Amino acid sequence: MYTESEVLEFVKEEDVKFVRLAFFDVKGKQKNISIMADQLHRAFELGISFDASAIDGFESPDKSDLFLHPDPTTLSVLPWRPNTGKVCRMFCNIKYPDGTPYEKDCRTLLKNAIKYAKEKYNLSLSFGPEVEFYLFKLNEAGESTKIPFDNAGYMDIAPEDKGENIRRDICFTLESMGIIPEASHHEEGPGQNEIDFKYSDALTAADNTATFKWIVRTRAASNGLYADFSPKPLEGQAGSGFHINVSLSDESKMPNAIAGILKHAEELTYFLNTTEESYNRLGECKAPKYICWGNQNRSTMIRVPATKKIKRLEIRSADPECNPYIAFALIIYAALDGIENNLVPPAPVEENLFANTSKNDIKVLPDTLDLAKKIADESEFVKKVLKY
Repeated sequence: MYTESEVLEFVKEEDVKFVRLAFFDVKGKQKNISIMADQLHRAFELGISFDASAIDGFESPDKSDLFLHPDPTTLSVLPWRPNTGKVCRMFCNIKYPDGTPYEKDCRTLLKNAIKYAKEKYNLSLSFGPEVEFYLFKLNEAGESTKIPFDNAGYMDIAPEDKGENIRRDICFTLESMGIIPEASHHEEGPGQNEIDFKYSDALTAADNTATFKWIVRTRAASNGLYADFSPKPLEGQAGSGFHINVSLSDESKMPNAIAGILKHAEELTYFLNTTEESYNRLGECKAPKYICWGNQNRSTMIRVPATKKIKRLEIRSADPECNPYIAFALIIYAALDGIENNLVPPAPVEENLFANTSKNDIKVLPDTLDLAKKIADESEFVKKVLKY
């Protein structure tokens, strides 16, 4: 990790000409402004202003000035840009003109959740995201055709798996930007892929997720393909999930954390499944809709995988269109609610819920975006966490 002075020295020594200052809107869409390297002093000292009224969900035109303050610990060089006149990127904290943190900055929201868990409960949570995506062919106009790049299946190999070289290219790019991939493989759907990366603290994991999606789209485009992160791009085929693995520094609190997340599952859904298409995925092809947990059970919302090392839980209902910063923050606060109130989870579900038809006693997640939004709008828990 770099300090401000180290970033300034790096930029000077490595012939960096452009610095991209990246941030996110409330839906998790990445935005950026490029500044010349000689403006970096000003960015660190004063921030770089932008029109917040032009960002969906931010401010109105009568109070539209906000400032980007680069986080030096997030510096990375864009490896696909020229070696001379290099381009770097840093994520930014958003602040008001007086220096007060902007409450709709989702990175600040997540940092506050991490700080709260540590200061009040002496607890650290590590996150390991697993992101699935499809690769589609392009038409002559460069638009996605929804024609899969291959017809391979789960963990198939070349020549059926045509995405092997692209996944390797993505992994090398991730490594060069300081993100350590752990595994990659072909998923169940035709043209569907998955890349998992190393556990880290929640903020780094969210930053890595955002960088990952950007890299995948960039490398796919350079190979004449379209990377699709939508939850259910092909009817009748596996949807794409965003499986969120969480471990706690105090493993004895894991049952309480599971109970807290299950308690708030309905309220979380609007933020884990953010599009109409999300609800076409839930309940099909190992995308669970039942609010329960199980050991090694992929048909439950929360799975506790078999592991020989650190115990973890896996939230399987989320999809890649969600904002990882808000999703991780809400998960942390839900887990802490379970710990604070010493909640006890129900008995683990052992049967395959996709095959079993007698599940009347198990609650289900909201089945439409409108219902999920209504539940979130009425949630005191959500209002307390998001405050806007």
